[in-house]
Amino acid sequence: MITRDDGGFDRGRGSAYHCAPMLTSRLPGKVEPYKLAARAEHLEGLVALADMARLAEEVGAQSGDAQVWLDFAIDPQGRREIRGYLKADLQLPCRRCLEPMAQQVESDFRLGMVTSDALAAELPSTHEPVLVENEQLNLLAVVEDELILSLPQVVYHDEAECPVSRDQLNSGEATDASASAPASPFDVLRQIKGKP
Repeated sequence: MITRDDGGFDRGRGSAYHCAPMLTSRLPGKVEPYKLAARAEHLEGLVALADMARLAEEVGAQSGDAQVWLDFAIDPQGRREIRGYLKADLQLPCRRCLEPMAQQVESDFRLGMVTSDALAAELPSTHEPVLVENEQLNLLAVVEDELILSLPQVVYHDEAECPVSRDQLNSGEATDASASAPASPFDVLRQIKGKP
């Protein structure tokens, strides 16, 4: 759904994204971002998590949708930018037991549209570069990048809910495993030479 921009994150309705009603429409796969910025357009909609192959490689296959809100604009310095907010309920693997657990991931981001690496280097630190090729922008890739960047570093179940306790991780099982580790290459060499 495309609507005319009437504010934005930093223009008086800052909580609109965080309190917005449930989205029902799909974001388009590709857009012409320079045209949207020239008209100060607002896009909002859903992006299917199952379509995100790189996210699946990072944390496993996902279902459901990411909810995304995007404001396209030209800033006072003439830079074309996208200010966005997204949130998604993901199933991320617990670092202790590797079983999936529900986590909500959210991200506020500000992207500067560029057509080359040289232009990306000129962006201020407040903007992440987003490459626009042939005046087209792949929104699925943008949303997937932001989700991957927003993943928590480490996820654990509460100890009471996790099938693997901290004690099991630090128990003697690890030393048993190291005792039965394969012999070193030097041990093999000693046996070949007939030395103890």
